[in-house]
Amino acid sequence: MVTIRHVGVIDIGKTNVKVAVVDLEQRVEIGVLTRPNNVLPGPPYPHYDIDGHWHFICDALKELNLAHGIDALSVTAHGASAVLLDKEGRLASPVIDYEFTGPDDLETEYDEIRPAFSETGSPRLSMGLNVGAQIHWQLSNDPTLHDRIATVLTYPQYWTYRLTGKLANEVTSLGCHTDLWCPQQASYSSLIGKLDLGARMAPVKKAADLMGPLLPDVAQEIGIPADLKVTCGIHDSNASLYPYLQERRPPFSVVSTGTWVITLAIGGVDVTLDPSRDTLMNVNAHGDPVPSARFMGGREFDLVMSGREASCAARDVEHVLTEPILLFPAVDPRSGPFQGKTHSWNTDETNLSDGERYAAVSFYLALMTAECLKITGALGPSLVEGPFARNSLYLDMLAAATERSVETSSGSSTGTSTGAALLLDKKVTAQAFGSDFTDKAETFDGRLTGYASEWKSAVQSQLNRSIPQR
Repeated sequence: MVTIRHVGVIDIGKTNVKVAVVDLEQRVEIGVLTRPNNVLPGPPYPHYDIDGHWHFICDALKELNLAHGIDALSVTAHGASAVLLDKEGRLASPVIDYEFTGPDDLETEYDEIRPAFSETGSPRLSMGLNVGAQIHWQLSNDPTLHDRIATVLTYPQYWTYRLTGKLANEVTSLGCHTDLWCPQQASYSSLIGKLDLGARMAPVKKAADLMGPLLPDVAQEIGIPADLKVTCGIHDSNASLYPYLQERRPPFSVVSTGTWVITLAIGGVDVTLDPSRDTLMNVNAHGDPVPSARFMGGREFDLVMSGREASCAARDVEHVLTEPILLFPAVDPRSGPFQGKTHSWNTDETNLSDGERYAAVSFYLALMTAECLKITGALGPSLVEGPFARNSLYLDMLAAATERSVETSSGSSTGTSTGAALLLDKKVTAQAFGSDFTDKAETFDGRLTGYASEWKSAVQSQLNRSIPQR
């Protein structure tokens, strides 16, 4: 039996396309090559450079295999994308850029056929962020397209198809606000029938299912054995979640931070999700529904700080807690549990020092995260990854606001490429996970819990005032 240590990972991000080699023993990338994911302007509409990506992927795999040796392959890619193939297995139409606004032109028509949130867990999103809206727009604007479509593939599985010739769809990509999947029933949604695509959807597989061998010409071009194991592939956010899912006993929640702060509640209490509060139902690699919420925390931090130094002194924190200095939602009103609200301070913002501003916005982001965890029914420790994991003020306030422990990762077992590689690792254990995380907080500072309570009370009062009285 061949030991798998070095996994080649094709990682299609919205900004960059990456090919990496992940060492499963060390859980680190030992080789990486990238190219920009530049969108081609059309015709017929803005779309991804599929041919350019494929040439890059083959060249990168060949180079990385010569440098490191590749024992298996895995694929991860961003969500909100699908690929339409003709009967020859070629693109029936270019792969549409999900930031293309064309689908908004048919908003009314699409809303008449899209399933309810209670069926799909997909909130109604703009542009092409609902895959169903993309396909509806494409079919409406090209009357000949429907007859040309032989197969509909989710995006990671298209690249698996290019490697192996095997057709599949996969649950994490289907469950990523596509409108095409019913998480509670683990089946396609009613929209498939309304778009008349039922017979054209590829069979549904799990992310870790094996799809090899490689096509002979692909194996020859890359210079690796055709019998290499190849996973079905996984949606990128779920690739980041996968190590925790495999190695942690619920309940717990994962807080992924960056431009977006995304909370994923595993094994929490049952809640009714409210799409108006930017909640959605993701689907994990095992096919299970995962209540989720999000807000643009990284962008909000940048807006508040406006380039100021991201640091503070103890006296700044003391002043923010003592006064207290409070920032209320929503700095970016387009997303989050308080979307549509206009942010405000309880003090004159111009009098704040840079350190006080940093402390206040760090507390604000933690309190927003706590709200996201609350509305998704999170229980157990909060596992924070990404840039905010290095912000001690954020971590301490999050622990105080939730009254649950907060843990941070050293980073060696996180990330989309590493998570995708771990689909091939059969040795992951609960014992291994604990060593990679450090407990951030088990006791809660009374001043922090008091600050959190005052913030929550003030936000609720503002919300009550905004609700018209009957």
